[in-house]
Amino acid sequence: MKTIGIIGGMSWESTVPYYRDLNELVKRRLGGLHSAKVVLYSMDFAEVARMQSEGAWDESAALMAHAARSLQAAGAEVVLLATNTMHEVAHAIEATITVPFIHIADPTGEAIRAAALATVGLLGTRFTMERDFYRVRLAERHGVAVVTPAEADRAEVHRIIYEELALGVISERSRGTFTAIIERLAGAGAQGVILGCTEIPLLVRQQDSPLPLFDTGALHVHAAVDF
Repeated sequence: MKTIGIIGGMSWESTVPYYRDLNELVKRRLGGLHSAKVVLYSMDFAEVARMQSEGAWDESAALMAHAARSLQAAGAEVVLLATNTMHEVAHAIEATITVPFIHIADPTGEAIRAAALATVGLLGTRFTMERDFYRVRLAERHGVAVVTPAEADRAEVHRIIYEELALGVISERSRGTFTAIIERLAGAGAQGVILGCTEIPLLVRQQDSPLPLFDTGALHVHAAVDF
């Protein structure tokens, strides 16, 4: 069994499901007392969030690259970045390690194609929704078109992620807000919705959505265990 390296802690609330799901999936596939071999480098999210808000992407790229090198030095044979937003600097990770890096958008794009969907909504931080790194990869590598919410909805999704979900706060009101936003994405032509922030599945479940949901964290975990 290979050792999986995780760059996590962004936030730790969503890193916990990564660790749990990796172990549960390995147990289901191999049985008995088997569990995943995992090395975790957990960030101080306050430091990363500051870099995001300041637009200090070069600084954050250096931080992520250091974490990836540390994981490889600790024996990781594949590396995951357990956050969608910081894939903005995935190139810095790929350039600094010699072991494979599984980009979170790739298993997501493959799942969307397998579902025979052409256009999906994207929910995440404002960085993920508004910057090009995510939508371009989905379009160029997987032929998937992305629509995002209107500006006010993007702002509310971003607020809920940082002010509630990253702090472990689960609100029925916010769940209703997400459902309403998903309904508006359906009206804009979305056939499914990417939960493009690893905290969102802590709040939004399939029963809360009129459209199929694609849980990026869960798909990332499955890709790692397949590897």
